[in-house]
Amino acid sequence: MGAHQSSDFVDLWKLKIPTKSLVFAWRLIRDRLPTKMNLSRRQVTVNDLMCPFCGGAMEEAAHLFFSCSKIQPLWWESLSWVNLLTALPQNPRDYYLQHVLGYVEGKKQIRWRCWWIAMTSTIWKHRNKIVFHNDTLDGSKLIEEAVLLLWTWIKVMEKDFAIHFNQWSSNIKEAFSN
Repeated sequence: MGAHQSSDFVDLWKLKIPTKSLVFAWRLIRDRLPTKMNLSRRQVTVNDLMCPFCGGAMEEAAHLFFSCSKIQPLWWESLSWVNLLTALPQNPRDYYLQHVLGYVEGKKQIRWRCWWIAMTSTIWKHRNKIVFHNDTLDGSKLIEEAVLLLWTWIKVMEKDFAIHFNQWSSNIKEAFSN
């Protein structure tokens, strides 16, 4: 990866969220997560290479996190929070960059970056529940868990943040627009 591409992610490491979440995001951006296709490329035997959410495509990071028919509507919902209509990138790096460039500023920009990490890490958590515990996908629950995760991070990052979760989550669009 070139110097320019690496410099795109300097701000990632400045976010005041758990290191585990930052490492997860970095691994996703660089396509280094143990998706079924990545494991298969490394000669690990994987019985079923299909996406655990839709079953209609191979489980690669770009599909699993962004273009899966079960996941993409969740992204569209969050994009509506910032009144953004756009073509969605097809790879993790470009998707992350879309979440950090120019749509919102200041605290809202940091929240938006953290949202991307909260959403992707929650998707991965739900994927693992399906793969390892035969769970099922509930998109509403996934969004709720990602919103709670983001709220917990904001509570720690922003000293003046004192909004109760129920109030904040019921007005989530305002968290990114004012």
